[in-house]
Amino acid sequence: MVGYAVLAKLSTFSMADVEALTANRHTAHSMVRRLMRNGLVQKIRSNLYSCVSVETGQVIASRYHIASGINKTAYVSHHTAFEFHGVANQVYHEVFVSSKSRFAGFDFEGITYRFILSRFDDGVIEPSSTEGIRVTDLERTAIDSMKDFGKVGGLEELLRCLDMLTFLDEYRLRNYVDRYGLQFLYQKTGYILEHYQEALGLSAGFFDYCMDRVGKSTRYLLPGMSNNGVYNPRWRLVVPRDLFSMYERGGDALV
Repeated sequence: MVGYAVLAKLSTFSMADVEALTANRHTAHSMVRRLMRNGLVQKIRSNLYSCVSVETGQVIASRYHIASGINKTAYVSHHTAFEFHGVANQVYHEVFVSSKSRFAGFDFEGITYRFILSRFDDGVIEPSSTEGIRVTDLERTAIDSMKDFGKVGGLEELLRCLDMLTFLDEYRLRNYVDRYGLQFLYQKTGYILEHYQEALGLSAGFFDYCMDRVGKSTRYLLPGMSNNGVYNPRWRLVVPRDLFSMYERGGDALV
């Protein structure tokens, strides 16, 4: 049991963390091997471990702790960040992890951890109530998800998450969309969030700001829409017909 009480205070740890605690490489490796043999430490992936709770028999680390512990630049993002903030319609068996350092995706206890390349760190927070977790704030989560909704749950789930929000800070939104600097993202952000303008407390000036950066190119909101989409001239987007008409706040269907 020597070392367990100390390591159990860490949601996740690497071998380097244990070496720092013991000040001896051999002692650190011996301690971890002994605790693993006794079922008190479990290896999550290469050089990432967590103690096992003696009460539940499960690792102490949550999915959010594991994601944040993958490497020094990793943080919870996209749909998983919506889940963390309690505004997701569904809880997935996938965890989306943004990181500047690439890592191979892996499975642990029925959950798949997927890598997404991090472009910048703005909007990554470390909530004081959950030590050891790095996660995007709601505004960054919304922008990231609008940029990548084809990869991280789809447009329907994004709209369901946005439907649960009551406020977004438009200055943060503006900063994050500017950090990407993509015309298509200004188009998607303006078009989608305009539907929630009143509910999210967004000013007309925010949409004017996006409009000024739309450019002249026409894009498809979703791939394969050349035959069944309708053109929105304001945002120069081809969008699904009646996208929001059957999906209002509290509704059940998206057309």
